[in-house]
Amino acid sequence: MNAESQVGAANGVRVLAVDDVRAALDELCRLLRASPDVARVRAAQDAVSALKVIQAEPFDAVFLDISMPGLNGLELASLLAKLSDPPVIVFVTAYDGHAVSAYGIGAVDYLLKPVRAERLADALTRVVRATAARRATAAEQEVARPDAMPALPVETDGRTRYVRRAEVEFAEAHGDYVRLHTATGVHLVRMPISRLQEYWEGSGFARVHRGFLVALDAVRELRSDSVGGMLAHTDLGDVPVSRRHARELRERLLRAAQRGELGKR
Repeated sequence: MNAESQVGAANGVRVLAVDDVRAALDELCRLLRASPDVARVRAAQDAVSALKVIQAEPFDAVFLDISMPGLNGLELASLLAKLSDPPVIVFVTAYDGHAVSAYGIGAVDYLLKPVRAERLADALTRVVRATAARRATAAEQEVARPDAMPALPVETDGRTRYVRRAEVEFAEAHGDYVRLHTATGVHLVRMPISRLQEYWEGSGFARVHRGFLVALDAVRELRSDSVGGMLAHTDLGDVPVSRRHARELRERLLRAAQRGELGKR
């Protein structure tokens, strides 16, 4: 087994298969699930459904038909390429005339139907290689980031004390100030939350709402609120998670859990 295959087997790539033809979709899912490099397979029969699934959970790769009603596969791939952490794209189609456009979008492979198991294995090798490269780059960037603002000065009754970042479970915007929620109380710092995000996002904090940052290792679970929204539950209270930040939060929590960084508080 080569190095790329070892990475895939150890971590397993998460795949979304998209095809409007049910029989073709079922066969593709069967072949994907039979691969030792694949950890999870989800299916969608149109581009809109695929977008909803991708918003709800993270995927490393999308195996995508081109000819579909409504939004076609090339259009969907162009949308996915604009995500902050886009999945690897593999096109699976009955037509060879779109290959130039597919590779121009950034696809790592272009499979012709009917898909053979050997050819799918080649495509998955490319997917695993691309996924491993992205994970390595993300890890390098995480290590390379300087430790910015490990503590913040807080003025109280003419005295200055320092609140350590490790004490903060979440931060809440309050006009030109930020409320730092800690086990010892709530501390007010004169700083916009966008600036605090710049300092702390590379040190275990995630922006989950326009008004909130949360420490990943403070999140005990994700809950639904009374109107179907998401809440990040911490020991000091629930933090609202907006729809646009939900997917990124799930992905960062998953990566932190894989590195054994959760549950340390």
